[in-house]
Amino acid sequence: MDFVDWGPKLFNALLAVAVFGAVVGLLLLVVDRAPKRGHDRYQLAVFLLPAVVLLAVGLLIPAVRTTILSFTNAAGDFVGLDNYKWLFTEDEALITIRNTIIWTVLTPILATGIGLLYAIVIDKARTEAISKTLVFMPMAISFVGAGIIWKFMYAYRGGGNEQIGLINQFIVWFGGEPKQLLLDPPLNTFLLLIVMVWIQAGFAMVVLSAAIKGIPADIVEAARIDGVNPWSMFWQVTLPSIRGAVIVVLSTITIAVLKVFDIVRTMTGGNFDTSVIANEMYTQAFRFREPGRGAALALLLFVLVIPLVLYQIRVLRQREETR
Repeated sequence: MDFVDWGPKLFNALLAVAVFGAVVGLLLLVVDRAPKRGHDRYQLAVFLLPAVVLLAVGLLIPAVRTTILSFTNAAGDFVGLDNYKWLFTEDEALITIRNTIIWTVLTPILATGIGLLYAIVIDKARTEAISKTLVFMPMAISFVGAGIIWKFMYAYRGGGNEQIGLINQFIVWFGGEPKQLLLDPPLNTFLLLIVMVWIQAGFAMVVLSAAIKGIPADIVEAARIDGVNPWSMFWQVTLPSIRGAVIVVLSTITIAVLKVFDIVRTMTGGNFDTSVIANEMYTQAFRFREPGRGAALALLLFVLVIPLVLYQIRVLRQREETR
């Protein structure tokens, strides 16, 4: 590669660095020249200004444009609430909402339950570090990579061919007939959400294990002296003590599930009644050329996520206040 190829790129990079340095220098100069009275307020306002501008450009303006777009059709004409009517009346859209509800209800509960169970079982075990690493490893895999792995797990070969999918091979070993598992609704939806559970269980395990280790030792000792059995210890001591962490884990996984796109797109493309809101938003906007419907789905997703975010912030603040 000669200078003609990389020269402009290098110039653009240096120009960006120079502009950034100039902006930072200008901000420092303005802060330094600010009146002594109310200096802290001026300093705060100056340094917050770039963040506010970026927030407006990158979030607020697109949000307003998306809201306006949701009231238009493919030609850009105003159609009122037609896109929202489609969203809550058409079978295709209702299946998408149904699948999203299934994902949102089951995945956080299963992932948190498995993570909590694993955290309790291997707590203080000799192989604790190795065991936790193995469970947490799926978190290092992208959703696309996880989807490809599990697509091989569910793979099907007909015509008496040897199965390469682990699940179908087990079915054959037990005398059954292999099936195209990802083609049969609503089973395929549950098979897809298993992938998300597999990934998020490691996150839940790490957070809840840390919370369990943070329970004061005197509380645990007092419970043992009182003769509390392991089952009662869990319900009366462990779970109440880590309630805040459990809520945070559930909320975080729920937000991730509402935005799930990669797994569905990689494994089924949203076909065979497996689509969810994020995937259908992409499909309507870019494949079917219906940006209004895509925008309506985006706003629905936004409305579903915001209460969870606010609730999580409230829980975190309460935890900070109690410390």
